[in-house]
Amino acid sequence: MQGDERPLRVLLVDDDALVCQGLELMLSTADDLEVVGAVHDGDGVVEAVHRHAPDVVLLDVRMRRQDGITATRSLRRLADPPKIIVLTTFDHDEVMLRAVEAGADGFLLKTASPAEILAAVRNVAAGGGAVSPGSARQLFHHVRHDPSALARRSAQAAMVTLTAREREVVRAVARGLSNAQIAAELFASEATVKTHLAHAQAKLGCSGRVEVAVLVERSGLLAGVGS
Repeated sequence: MQGDERPLRVLLVDDDALVCQGLELMLSTADDLEVVGAVHDGDGVVEAVHRHAPDVVLLDVRMRRQDGITATRSLRRLADPPKIIVLTTFDHDEVMLRAVEAGADGFLLKTASPAEILAAVRNVAAGGGAVSPGSARQLFHHVRHDPSALARRSAQAAMVTLTAREREVVRAVARGLSNAQIAAELFASEATVKTHLAHAQAKLGCSGRVEVAVLVERSGLLAGVGS
């Protein structure tokens, strides 16, 4: 962190206090991140956001009283909502699509590495998204088996509106690559990747990387591509 830039403020939400403690210890190793609070159930999230004004909320899906999906919807109704990264073990995979629909900005397995979690927090705070390769595979398993033929046709029609380069970028996003990784793979600058992704999101009507990734998979654009 340089100059007078303030650290990114992070709120932790998990009904397991030990998980919160572990996340706080891990996040505290980064000078540009600050854990401003911890909540142990979804019903306290909105109040905690008003109190602490976090930039990013790390939110467990499964909690005893109010689950993470309901909490995500509540946060999205705020006038100036924080970014939301959903953490899950994927015991019940269908919750992933529900969380995307609720407005999650990112998706990570609880087994994600510290580097993945740190990068995810920074990416979503900067207006990007976070879909780790592991979570993407789980998410797309359900999208592939979506019984709605109409949804698939709609996704395929949307992809036709993209340029060839934009399709390369969104396909890489769906594989879980960061902008920096996409830039290296496509021999382009990171700024160019961001521009292509912004244009693609506008054409597809998507508000973030997770929605882009789901639409790409639903369209079949990932068929035959390794992750």
